[in-house]
Amino acid sequence: QVQPVESGGGLVQPGGSLRLSCAASVRLFSINNMGWYRQAPGKQRELVAVITRTGSTSYADSVKGRFTISRDNAKNTVYLQMNSLNAEETAVYYCNVNIGASTFWGQGTQVTVSS
Repeated sequence: QVQPVESGGGLVQPGGSLRLSCAASVRLFSINNMGWYRQAPGKQRELVAVITRTGSTSYADSVKGRFTISRDNAKNTVYLQMNSLNAEETAVYYCNVNIGASTFWGQGTQVTVSS
């Protein structure tokens, strides 16, 4: 029913920035929560940031002050602006969508932070 599609990943140097996009294929008004997760090699998938239908946001402690989650309702798209990236943040980043009791995952986009 809903297939989130991530884009914007790539290779950046330490200290660089990227902006990830998640196209929800559904009106954001219908979505309870949209979150960005990441999974680094050898580690569990972790929640990075979340935004609710009312616009409330929350962040993992490790990214506060550097990452910003935002949305464009007209485009049914949620963004994750990532600044001051370091090598520890190399991971596959996934978009997660909750509608009622249903959860939908994107296929992920690779972010590599390396010199």
